[in-house]
Amino acid sequence: MSARADGFAVRCGVHDPDREAACSEVARRLEEAGIERVRLGWCDVHGLLRGKTLMPAAAVRALREGVGMVGTLMLKDHADRTAWRVFERGATDDIPAFAGAANLVLLPDPDSLVLLPWSPGTAWLRCQPWFQDGTPVPMDSRRVLQAALARLAATGHGLRVGLEVEFHVYRMLDSRPQLDPELAAWPGLPPAVEMIHPGYQLQGEAMTDMAEPVLRIVQQTAQDLGLPLQSLEIELGPSQIEAVFDATDALTAADQMVLFRNGVRQALRRCGYLATFMCRPPFPGIMSSGWHLHQSLVRLDTGANAFVRAGSAPGTHPGEASHALSDTGCHWLGGLLAHADALACLCTPTANGFGRFRPHALAPQAAVWGRDNRGAMLRVVGGAGDPSTRIENRLGEPAANPYLYMAAQVAAGLDGLSRRIAPPNASEDPYDPRHHRIPSTLGAALDALAADPVMTTGLGETATAHFLHIKRAEAARHAEAEDKLEFDRREYFSRI
Repeated sequence: MSARADGFAVRCGVHDPDREAACSEVARRLEEAGIERVRLGWCDVHGLLRGKTLMPAAAVRALREGVGMVGTLMLKDHADRTAWRVFERGATDDIPAFAGAANLVLLPDPDSLVLLPWSPGTAWLRCQPWFQDGTPVPMDSRRVLQAALARLAATGHGLRVGLEVEFHVYRMLDSRPQLDPELAAWPGLPPAVEMIHPGYQLQGEAMTDMAEPVLRIVQQTAQDLGLPLQSLEIELGPSQIEAVFDATDALTAADQMVLFRNGVRQALRRCGYLATFMCRPPFPGIMSSGWHLHQSLVRLDTGANAFVRAGSAPGTHPGEASHALSDTGCHWLGGLLAHADALACLCTPTANGFGRFRPHALAPQAAVWGRDNRGAMLRVVGGAGDPSTRIENRLGEPAANPYLYMAAQVAAGLDGLSRRIAPPNASEDPYDPRHHRIPSTLGAALDALAADPVMTTGLGETATAHFLHIKRAEAARHAEAEDKLEFDRREYFSRI
C-alpha cells in the first residue's frame, strides 16, 4: 500500500519517500513476526502512555491515514477527570478545537516499532496527536520538546542527557481492593502489597539478592525494548531501586523514559509485582524517589561537549563556575538557577512530589549549585579537561513528563545563554536557610511558572496554559482533601 496524494500523513507534511519505505518495512516486520495486535501509544501531559490497540492491517493503514482519538484525552487531570467543561458554551474558548469532545488524529511513527517482550504477539508504535485539518497540536508534550530542541539547534547546540531514575517495587498480596467491583471509585484503591526488600542498606549485596527476581525482570524488559540500561542498584529506602541509563540525545532519552516506565510497570504486574514511580509511596518509613537529569550541550558541528573548559579560568577557585565549566556551561547553569522556581512544577509535577524537598535528604530545598554536592539543586560533575563534564539537575521526581522536564531545561538554559547569566559561587551548605528556597507546594510552583514570561514563552504559551489549567485542578483537589495520605494512595500509588 502506498500513501494517497491526499492522505492524512501527506496533509500533515511529514510523509516523504523515506517515510513511505519505513511504513512498508513495518508491514513486513509485523507479518514476519506473526504480530496479532499493535498498540498505538502517545504520552499525555502527565507523562503516562495512552492509546489504542489495532489489528495489524488497521495499524498499517494508520501509519498513512492516522486513527481518530477523543480529544478530551488531552484534557484529563491526574484523576482522569476532564478539566474543561467541553459541552458548555464558551468553556473551551481558549481551546476551541476541543469543544464538544471533538476528535483528534493519532499518527504513528514507523521508526518507533518495538515488539513488547511481556506480551507475545503484540507490537507497539509511538504516536503524536494532530488536529483533523493536519496541523500540529501545540500542547502535545513531545512537540513542546521538539520545538525547544529546534531553538537550541539554532544556536549550534544539542542537548545530551543521562537518566538516573529511582522507583519503588512491591509484591502484590491481594489485588481485590483494586479490582473488587463493590469498592470501585474514582480513583479507586490500589492492591495490597508487601516490600521486596527492607531497605536502609544502600547497595547492600544481601538486599540485591533478595530483590533479584524483580531486578531480572526490569533488566530483561529494558534490554528487550532496546533501552541502554547501564546499571540497577538497591536504593536506601525500603523496596526502592534505581536504574541508570547511558547518555543520549534529549528526544531519544525522553522517548526511552516513557517506554521504560510503561514497560516495567506492565511486565512486573504480570509477574505479581507493582512498580510505582510516585515520589513518596503512602507508607511510613519510606524514602522519596528522585529523577536526576544529567545534562550537557554538544556542538552540532563537532559533537564535542560544549561544557568542557580546557583549563580553569585564570585566577578562579573551585567555588566559581568558570573553574570547572566553559562559558557556555556557566551561562546554562545560570539560566537553570534563574528560573528554578518555574522549573519546579515541570520537574516535580505532582502534589506528592513536593514532600521530597526536605533538609539533609539528598534532595534540594534551595536554588543553589554545588561541586559534586548531592544536597544542591544543581550538581556540577567533572571539571576542566574532563570530557564527561555535566550538570546534574536533582529537582525532578520519577513521575515527571520526560518531554516537559527536558524542554524546561532548554527554555531556562537558552535564556542563560542569550543573556549570558553568570551563576553565583557554589554553595558548600545547600540547606542554609538564607538561600532562596524553591516552591514548597505544587500550587506555589504553578504560580511561579505562570509568572515567568521566559519559561511560558519558551515552552509555548498555549502549551503552558494547558499544563497550568490541568495541574491547578490537581492542586486544588489535593488542597481540599481531608486525608492527604488517602489522596496519594488513590491518586498516584498504582496509577503512575
